[in-house]
Amino acid sequence: MYDIIVIGAGVTGACTARALSKYQVNMCVIDKYDDVCSGTSKANSAIVHGGYDCKPGTMMAKMNVRGNELIYELAEELDFPVKNNGSLIVCTVPEERGKLDVLLQQGIDNGVPGVRIVEKEELLSMEKNLTPNAVAALYVPTGGLVDPFNMCVAFAENAAVNGCEFKLETEVTNIVKKDDHYVIETDKGNFETKIVVNAAGVYADKMHNFVSEKKMKIIARRGEYLLMDHELGDYFNATVFPLPGKMGKGILTAPTIHGNLFVGPSATDIDDKEATNTTQEIIDDLVYKAQHSYLTKDVLPMGKVITSFAGLRAHEANHEFIIEEVADAPGFFDAAGIESPGLTSAPAIAERIEGLVQDKYQFPKKDNFIAKRKGFIKMDQLSLEERNELIKKNPQYGNIICRCEMVTEGEIVDAINRPVGARSMDAVKRRTRAGMGRCQAGFCTPKTMEILSRELGIPMTEVRKNVKGSELLVGKIKEDL
Repeated sequence: MYDIIVIGAGVTGACTARALSKYQVNMCVIDKYDDVCSGTSKANSAIVHGGYDCKPGTMMAKMNVRGNELIYELAEELDFPVKNNGSLIVCTVPEERGKLDVLLQQGIDNGVPGVRIVEKEELLSMEKNLTPNAVAALYVPTGGLVDPFNMCVAFAENAAVNGCEFKLETEVTNIVKKDDHYVIETDKGNFETKIVVNAAGVYADKMHNFVSEKKMKIIARRGEYLLMDHELGDYFNATVFPLPGKMGKGILTAPTIHGNLFVGPSATDIDDKEATNTTQEIIDDLVYKAQHSYLTKDVLPMGKVITSFAGLRAHEANHEFIIEEVADAPGFFDAAGIESPGLTSAPAIAERIEGLVQDKYQFPKKDNFIAKRKGFIKMDQLSLEERNELIKKNPQYGNIICRCEMVTEGEIVDAINRPVGARSMDAVKRRTRAGMGRCQAGFCTPKTMEILSRELGIPMTEVRKNVKGSELLVGKIKEDL
């Protein structure tokens, strides 16, 4: 019998688990994927949103602004990368200039600090690659960039060292109410718990509908992206948005925390909640809209695209976060409809769930809660002296495995052997960036597989890209491979 089970190991679930691990509870996180951060949390814009575009008074607005405040604090505490680069929402049509005033007032009403309108001359001095057709922009100084993988892993690792269990590759098939607790039925057996936190992303409606007569519907909204080479990492300084439309914030162009550039996302509602494929039609549309919305007449160099990807957002029909105890299912707490700005809002959502649980159950706090976490060693962020000293202690840190991103064997071994460690190629990639560079794992795959095989004590034929069935090799492998 658990006190708390969190369903979903994305950023909302992991952050909530971390918040609740402060208390004397027996808790676990269940997720059907092989790793944390494998759903919506792994494929998004990786932006710290300021909170200017959420309707004032909504849960979404409250969580966005509070999450923005918390995320910078938690980055220090849990040692994950974040950068405060600001956001610009650019108007290029004089007749639409008034929309900036509306957004400005929304930002002020929501309590976004420092938000203001930047006129053309200042705007073009801030961003040399903006189109000269730019009229003005809303400037949101609290906007930023974050590494969503390391952020989610940081929450999960910290929750784990504070006693939270992680049951991955465990799919929930049903939830049954029993007297004073719930039975979570999965493909790996049943688990009993007094409290459930539903952070299941695009499947949050399914989890909710198992226990409640008031049904919920979550729509999978696919967003497709283009990721470009490091050469274009300084194309823009801020995150640049067009004026938002009815389907969201629009197609934006932004640097990443690691010095790439991306364009996206699109917004397409789909029925298949696993359909993260990209489409040529949408990719072409991304390019066209970016080049004709706010860029200079010089076309965005599409020869620098290194990959495309897509993610699914959990869109609720009223475009609102649902963060509450379910009225007809006591002890069952929803964190549902968590689409953009969900990544930014995660710490605030976790804080709210923590408050709801504690108001009702009043679990005693731990005396030995570990609040801080040391992040991954990044060799390219160390001084020459620090690198040399580390290599003397452990020569694995001198063996480059991924040449594009300069990731060493030592960094991969560390990622595998940490709490909630990497167990697949994708899990290694998310933690270390091995395989995320220009060649997209064309060179480092064999060596990374060898390291996983060695560290996990499994044959090469069992090394997977991610979930079961994604093994990279089949057939007999020579012993000396």
